[in-house]
Amino acid sequence: MGRWEPNARERLERAALDLFTERGYDQTTVAEIAERAGLTKRTFFRYFADKREVLFGGQEELTRLFSEGIAGTPAGATPFQAVGGALDAVAAVFTGERLALARQRQPVVAANSDLLERELLKRAKLVAGMHDALAARGVGEPTVTVAAELGCLAFGTAFHRWVEADNRREFGALAVEALDELRAATADLG
Repeated sequence: MGRWEPNARERLERAALDLFTERGYDQTTVAEIAERAGLTKRTFFRYFADKREVLFGGQEELTRLFSEGIAGTPAGATPFQAVGGALDAVAAVFTGERLALARQRQPVVAANSDLLERELLKRAKLVAGMHDALAARGVGEPTVTVAAELGCLAFGTAFHRWVEADNRREFGALAVEALDELRAATADLG
């Protein structure tokens, strides 16, 4: 086994996604993932608490980027502008290199109710992170809740468009577009 080879985390992610795609999530074991990656189960557990976390790793980084993006917008920025700053900040992690993995991940999550539940929990944590960052800027209720929810909706919309098989656009452009559409939709509410 190539235990000493670099990029163990990435190798485990790729091995897991390949196996989940080939066999299904429930039929894949941690031992099989580690073996496919050329690593040990022990190494797997250094990086992930369980096989589910392979699909949801990076949650803390996304939440941090959302918060930093909001905090980094100018003091006079509107809540929508602050959310735009958050989307700009997270766009940096959604590179072409990650696109193939994201496209492979989506059907695996969609096919498993437990994973869909975990996806909703991830969404709730992202909303809470944006809510807290906006509140720290002095945005009050109910605006802070609406802005955080719309920010997460824009993120989700952009992500789903980004992983579509025929998409050729960058995540950042899709996020700007989604936020603009939501801004227009809220104006239409009257």
